[in-house]
Amino acid sequence: MLKVADFKRAKINYSDSGKGRVIVLLHGFMESLDIWDDFSAQLSKTYRVLCIDLPGFGQSPCIGYVHSMELLAQCVKSVLDKEGLRRYVLIGHSMGGYAAMAFADFFPDNLKGLGLFHSSALADSEEKKKSREQAISVVKKDPRRYIQLFFSPLFAPSTAAQFSASIKALEKRAASISNKAIVYALEGMKDRKRRDWILELTKFPVLFIIGKHDPTFPVETILKQAELVKDPYVLLLENSGHMGFIEERDVTLKAVRKFVRKCYK
Repeated sequence: MLKVADFKRAKINYSDSGKGRVIVLLHGFMESLDIWDDFSAQLSKTYRVLCIDLPGFGQSPCIGYVHSMELLAQCVKSVLDKEGLRRYVLIGHSMGGYAAMAFADFFPDNLKGLGLFHSSALADSEEKKKSREQAISVVKKDPRRYIQLFFSPLFAPSTAAQFSASIKALEKRAASISNKAIVYALEGMKDRKRRDWILELTKFPVLFIIGKHDPTFPVETILKQAELVKDPYVLLLENSGHMGFIEERDVTLKAVRKFVRKCYK
């Protein structure tokens, strides 16, 4: 069921399915809540699953000129408060993981578990910040070209051809995203804070899903972050890049289900 929640005079779109203990799923950059359709359909058989269109993506409008991770965290909290929810497992893919880390910073008492699905608790390196600035310039000049070049490299070299239809679907959905939404998100990710210190303090389990062929996050970098956590759950995907929920759907779905069970024990 699709719903809307008010946040800063904007209508935030989200889906709500199933009953019971709660899982919240956050999409990544240039994605929308639709990426979780398969996961939500399966997980909602035993849990209540909420998927949120973050500002500027899906059916949620832009808010301000920079979509900071703090803004995204507050947006997510407003949706969950509207539903009267107090404790939940929060899992984010890529940019959604950055937002989840900001959420853990602001609202740790609301979390039963935290999942970084191809994501990181670190800030951008100086090199990565320059890359984001270059991306912003490209988006302002030729957004279609940017979208066409964005998704395919996120898949492992061995899976890109196999999932060509999925890549086309991602590109088609992204084509409806406004230029300013892409730029605002890039600005927010570029300026995000380092939050790996939170991992050392967490009292709840933390899930790390890592793609062996992820061009965005080297395996060693994420494994070092997992070592900071008292109660980590690590899944290393042998055949995935940055899109494990597509590349190894069954494996990642099983891992999420097992992780959520652990959080609610």
